[in-house]
Amino acid sequence: MCPELKNPETVPAGGERGIRVYYNSACPVCGTAISRERKKMRECSVSWKDVHTDDNACHEIGAEREFVRERLHVVSENGEIKVGVEAFQVIWQRSPSDRWKARLLSLPVVKQISTVLYNAFARILYRWNRWMGHW
Repeated sequence: MCPELKNPETVPAGGERGIRVYYNSACPVCGTAISRERKKMRECSVSWKDVHTDDNACHEIGAEREFVRERLHVVSENGEIKVGVEAFQVIWQRSPSDRWKARLLSLPVVKQISTVLYNAFARILYRWNRWMGHW
């Protein structure tokens, strides 16, 4: 069960329940990963924002579109913007089958290594997508 379903009375400031995930569907790797997460989190309060098809999505978080295309962004229930590994951690904390990943990322050494690896992979993947003409 998703955490917010345990206490449906909890609605964050702004009246929007759940988290908002900003992703790039034009990237085949990103689109596939998000598709899997969406299936696992069907019952969770998550708003999925595709920056490739929604020109205004990036404005909601004050980020450049190219940066959001490169790295996953999440707005938590309390309005905090998380990017990259921290964004995945927010998603996985709410995914019934992936909470163990979020706990693993809470370990400082694991988080530091994961952040370095994610940032390097995201940069390479971004450049590859540009080279392939995905946008």
